Amino acid sequence: MKKLIHPQELMTSVGPGNTTIMVTEFIILGFGDLKGLAPLLFLVFGIVYLATISGNLLIMILVSMQQGLQTPMYFFLANLSCLEVCYTSNIMPRLLVDLLRENRVISMVGCIIQLYFFGALGSTECYLLAVMSYDRYLAVCQPLHYPTLMHGTICLRLVIGSWVSGFTVAAAFQAALVSSLTFCDGNEIDHFFCDLKPLQKLSCSDPQLVNLVCMSLTALVTLTPFGLTLASYWKILFTVLHIPSMTGRQKAFSTCSSHLVVVTLFYGTLILVYALPFAGQVPILNKTVSLLYTVVTPLCNPLIYSLKNKDVKESLRKLRLTHWKSP
Repeated sequence: MKKLIHPQELMTSVGPGNTTIMVTEFIILGFGDLKGLAPLLFLVFGIVYLATISGNLLIMILVSMQQGLQTPMYFFLANLSCLEVCYTSNIMPRLLVDLLRENRVISMVGCIIQLYFFGALGSTECYLLAVMSYDRYLAVCQPLHYPTLMHGTICLRLVIGSWVSGFTVAAAFQAALVSSLTFCDGNEIDHFFCDLKPLQKLSCSDPQLVNLVCMSLTALVTLTPFGLTLASYWKILFTVLHIPSMTGRQKAFSTCSSHLVVVTLFYGTLILVYALPFAGQVPILNKTVSLLYTVVTPLCNPLIYSLKNKDVKESLRKLRLTHWKSP
């Protein structure tokens, strides 16, 4: 059954003896099947979005202002918080607006741009999480050499490398491939943002090459840093288990626990969406799981680090005391 196409969302190309209708705009269906719950969803998502922005900005402010947090680990954490602000802001504002309006049209250019930033920021997060796990590996397994191996210049290069890598090859190439597709099989995207799988379903071009290239790029971008993260934590676990005292083990592993929770949450949701075949085939399941890594994960990261990290809680306490003492 063909999807609804409005005349203003079409470009008609006339060939010898035939007329080809090509889509130039899309309709984001989002949660349109839950119209009665739209005000409630707007309220819930709005509160979550504000909490996400506030929590991550607070982490960035604490790291920049508190001397005790100006270490490599917290420098990487501040970059992760900055990334989460960008990541959720790429999707949430439009989702909130779409909940309150009937006309959910997005241009093809706007859709490709959203897809590009979604892929770029997701790739950057994979690299940053790998860098943070490597940082924890050096801190736990090579503590005596840690200050020389993870100094300011190295930290800056690792962060710049993560951002540049995320925003260049894989994400740009994927967006270019999708923009080369011809869309003429309907224009309704059964999702709340422009994701790769729903777009491919609307294409009347042969998607096999795009599928192969995009899956290869996704595997390269996710599996390589994921493998480095696993290797780092395998070394950390091996080192921690050889520490003779229980107190020493707890102290060593406590420096990694927050990051380990964040890694598990991030990659766990990615596996649910992209590694399990049935997740992408059931729209409501795809939307629900997608909410986990686009909405829930960016909210949880500052909560995890602030609730489980003594340094962050102490810096937050100092910031409150400074604010109260100021005239």
